[in-house]
Amino acid sequence: MGTLFISFGVLIFCAHLFSFFFSKRRIPDVLFLVGIGILLGPVLGLVTTEKIGDVGAVLASLTLVFILFDSGTDMSIDDLRRYWVGMVQVTLYSFLLSMTVVALMGHYMAGQGWSSAILMGSMVGGTGSAIVIPMVKQMKVSEKTRVVLTLESALSGLLCIVVTLAILEGFKMGQFQLWRVAGTVLASFFMALLLGVLGGMLWAGLLHKVRRLQHSMFLTPAFVFIVYGLTEALGYSGAIAVLAFGLVLGNASYFEFPFIKKLFKKRPLRMVSLEREEKSFFKEMVFILKTFFFVYIGISIPFTDGWALLYGFIIAAAMFVARFVLISVVGRKNTRIDRHIVSIMIPKGLISAVLASTPHQINQAAGHVIIPYAERIECVVYSIIFFSIVICSVLVLFSRKTIINEDYDMSQQQEVYDYE
Repeated sequence: MGTLFISFGVLIFCAHLFSFFFSKRRIPDVLFLVGIGILLGPVLGLVTTEKIGDVGAVLASLTLVFILFDSGTDMSIDDLRRYWVGMVQVTLYSFLLSMTVVALMGHYMAGQGWSSAILMGSMVGGTGSAIVIPMVKQMKVSEKTRVVLTLESALSGLLCIVVTLAILEGFKMGQFQLWRVAGTVLASFFMALLLGVLGGMLWAGLLHKVRRLQHSMFLTPAFVFIVYGLTEALGYSGAIAVLAFGLVLGNASYFEFPFIKKLFKKRPLRMVSLEREEKSFFKEMVFILKTFFFVYIGISIPFTDGWALLYGFIIAAAMFVARFVLISVVGRKNTRIDRHIVSIMIPKGLISAVLASTPHQINQAAGHVIIPYAERIECVVYSIIFFSIVICSVLVLFSRKTIINEDYDMSQQQEVYDYE
């Protein structure tokens, strides 16, 4: 037990050191943290996913909740109104293109059937919020780029979940209905958005009273957990709900609607935002959880299938090339720096890892093969996750020499993200 706590303390100190390297030398801390996980797990065998058990999955979900909530509080409604069209276009085009690239390569290169290849493509079509958001915050990027990438990571994660589960249900039923998938996506998004906004408005109205209680700092994250858990229990996207919840708390003045004031005419409802100390607390929690999450990712990556590793590397590289071409076409009116950052920010993360193990679990529960190539899909997806993180980190490192520099004109933040 003593060794375990020493390891935790050393890891946190190392995380701050790696973050310092990122800010000074543009060497991504993600590489070091994932490398520590690989060293502890696949290389030395000191920690395995079997030993961690369900703790790893809980840690990953907890990290996702805090990161999305913190991102929502930092987001401006005005920026959201300016950039939402570009965000939707980038998200949909990128998801469909990534899914197509993976499906084609999975079929022709890895030898999978079309249905299995498309299933694998849906698992990695989005980006990892827990990886994209912290990296973007540490980089010198414009506000429009940060908003677009943050929203894309949340929305594309929803697309991955819904489309993958719909395809899996099609395997069970023997048919796949596109209209049902589209309806499920829209319902999940708008219901999660509604629950997040209502939860945020309720808490923004109660927050000034809650602060009178002792040790009230933890009550906001407790309510965030309730909103996330309730949304997930109802079958909608908890990630979208948490992002919307944070957005409301960060922009409380926008949600003081006249009809609400009429309802509380005798006792006016005063909606307040998070204070500076509360935001600092959340950012500290994000930093700690992010540190352990990246180490967990490194521990979870399997290195037992050499062919799966090779396929994962080739597919991940192809996805980056496809993304670069896409952004060059649809974002040509934007600055070179914006296009470059959006092009490289497509690492895969938690959602893809969770979905990758689902086909094998379904086959085990059924007692026979319902989804072919289930084990190969799992190994290849984990390989794609690993290499997408590595490639993204390396590209961020070289960005300092190619495009990003200390004289970057921050006045470009005022430009509109104008996608055609």
